[in-house]
Amino acid sequence: MVDLTIADHKLTAATPVCWRNGYIVPLEQATVSVFDHGLLYGDGVFEGVRFYNGRAFRLQAHLERLFLSARAIALSIPYSIEQLTHAVIETISAAPEINGYLRLVVTRGPGPLGIDPSRCHSPVVFIVADRLQLVSERVRSEGAKVIIAATRRLGADGLDPRIKSLNYLNHILARIEATHAGADEAILLNSAGRIAEGSADNIFIVQRGELLTPPVIEGALDGITRQVVLELAEKLGIKAREIQLAPYDLFTADECFLTGTGAELIPVGYADGRKIPECPGPIYSRLAVAFRELVNQEV
Repeated sequence: MVDLTIADHKLTAATPVCWRNGYIVPLEQATVSVFDHGLLYGDGVFEGVRFYNGRAFRLQAHLERLFLSARAIALSIPYSIEQLTHAVIETISAAPEINGYLRLVVTRGPGPLGIDPSRCHSPVVFIVADRLQLVSERVRSEGAKVIIAATRRLGADGLDPRIKSLNYLNHILARIEATHAGADEAILLNSAGRIAEGSADNIFIVQRGELLTPPVIEGALDGITRQVVLELAEKLGIKAREIQLAPYDLFTADECFLTGTGAELIPVGYADGRKIPECPGPIYSRLAVAFRELVNQEV
């Protein structure tokens, strides 16, 4: 069992909480070395986890993905899934609010300058609990404006999209494009010019009553919320497929929405200046209600 000690410090409603290598620590102690390869080279993996009513949503799925990402980059996590489950529970218990967002990060740890990871012997694991609001309530109710980014999603032949690594630079560049264009989000294409995902979320469209989303091999992250939506669609009798999508399919969609742990479900109202006819659309609305019911049921 992980030895968890809550340090003697005062928490306020605005104070994030951090668990670091076995202890919940004051924020001024929640630090990493300037020689940490996670900072220097983006060498590490992470998960974002929502918690509601004091309980993490789909935690085991997130932890399993974390360990698979770490294995894919030959990074050894110094805790078991059971130990990190306990750490998450303790972090949420120490958080000042019962609803929030966790960022669980594993870095390669400190080491000499140079990219060789074999010289890093002490991985750093930390969990931050805080608030997260990716979009305003107005966007959530009226629909987001998205653009097609010039920045491309790295292909599976470069970096497999199933690895949730700390290196998010191409997504950040796409998000900068969205900000400069006055949009709420950017959609990244892969090297073939097909739709991959948003800068921080998966994308779904609806055409003639059918729910469509790009397969992981197209460059989409194998999102936990994405999988939940596919499960809910099956339960609701909504036909759903993973299929290659081009910008044309987005521009001519009847509905479009984004999904993610941080985003939950967000309807899209405009795509590169083209109005999406139904926003929020009927299929999105059914899925959003079902998602909220599922969260309430599981947590």
